[in-house]
Amino acid sequence: MKGNSLKIAVIGGGSSYTPELIEGFIKNYNELPVKELYLVDIPEGEEKLNIVGSLAKRMLEEADVPIELHLTTDRKKAIKGADFVTTQIRVGMLDARARDEQIPLKYNRIGQETTGAGGFAKAIRTIPVILDICKEIEELAPDAFLLNFTNPAGIVTEAVLKHSNVKTIGLCNLPIGTQMQVASWFDVKPSDVSLEMVGINHLNWTTKVEVNGVNVTHDVLTRANNSGLHVKNIPDLGWEPQLLKSINALPCAYHRYYYMPEQMLKEQIEKSKTEGTRADVVKEVENDLFEKYKDPNLKVKPKELEKRGGAYYSEAAVQLICSIYNNKKDTQIVNVRNNGLIKQLPDDVSIEVNCVIDRNGAHPIQIETELSPHIRGLLQVVKAYEELTVTAAVKGDYGIALQALITHPLVADSDVAKKILDDILRENRHYLPQFV
Repeated sequence: MKGNSLKIAVIGGGSSYTPELIEGFIKNYNELPVKELYLVDIPEGEEKLNIVGSLAKRMLEEADVPIELHLTTDRKKAIKGADFVTTQIRVGMLDARARDEQIPLKYNRIGQETTGAGGFAKAIRTIPVILDICKEIEELAPDAFLLNFTNPAGIVTEAVLKHSNVKTIGLCNLPIGTQMQVASWFDVKPSDVSLEMVGINHLNWTTKVEVNGVNVTHDVLTRANNSGLHVKNIPDLGWEPQLLKSINALPCAYHRYYYMPEQMLKEQIEKSKTEGTRADVVKEVENDLFEKYKDPNLKVKPKELEKRGGAYYSEAAVQLICSIYNNKKDTQIVNVRNNGLIKQLPDDVSIEVNCVIDRNGAHPIQIETELSPHIRGLLQVVKAYEELTVTAAVKGDYGIALQALITHPLVADSDVAKKILDDILRENRHYLPQFV
């Protein structure tokens, strides 16, 4: 990994998020002197790739940053010799996401992009594609790091850990978003906030919060009573004070699906009748964004991108790449192999925890807080669902897929699980050749 030849490949380069990533590379160029940046997408996404790529070129020229930008649909060309490969793909694009959200709602179950039956559908479509990418990395860039942003990030990362030899780290914007929101509550810099997070992607608990070295966990739980930590794509229903007190940790935004499923389902059903699913909302936001991206006078990331729900992705991604490249040995919260850290989970599964980042990757830090039974119980059940989902996606096994959905707390009922699974397989048959 040499500074004068640093190459980064972004798989899914036509994503609306890409301008934020470009902004991150611009801001951090002195620390991360990228020579070649490849944005790669599939032929169906070439129009968006060209629009985003043109904006990216204008941004780089405006900032006077000498990064060589390449746009291509040749994935192997992008990967060959890369130092870092990032994945931000959506197999089936937003139409598939809309189906992921609609199918469970038919059966009075929550439909969501990364959680429950919707997340399952996305995972079984995505895992085979990611593993194909890994084969190309093994062949063309064996020393590269794969940084996966693709949802469901934890499940996808676990599939890579179990079924490839690629050096991989899973990344989510929730941890850095939590750090940012806590910093705003205490009117300090994000770097002044230290978190201990324990769990798996989109099911993690913040068990300790320090601001400038002072433990403020109790204060944070009190502040979260009225309006909890939130993200754009999940209704901010707040947290009931006694619930937070009983958990004795700060749940992430996605916990609302587990702790208040009836309220969340009701909210989804009502919104589906008026504004549609979240995918329908995102389609409108993306249409507006790409119209803005086309403007030849636009030379910076537009503020409207924040509506997309992926705030801080570029900061998390570029921070991680910087720390590996510069051997920083700082602490970040990422998805890695368990290796006995959470003793209640198998060694070979992915977890989302504090890690020290150096030139060799991410190294989990011993967890100080003992997991209470209520955290441990939910964590084990959802992780069992994730293990089954990875196996089902790789083997194309109907029975294992059915058990995955039955195991998930947001589906549970076997008759409902079978109906949902049959719908998912029928509606996604073009993307699921492993299920025959």
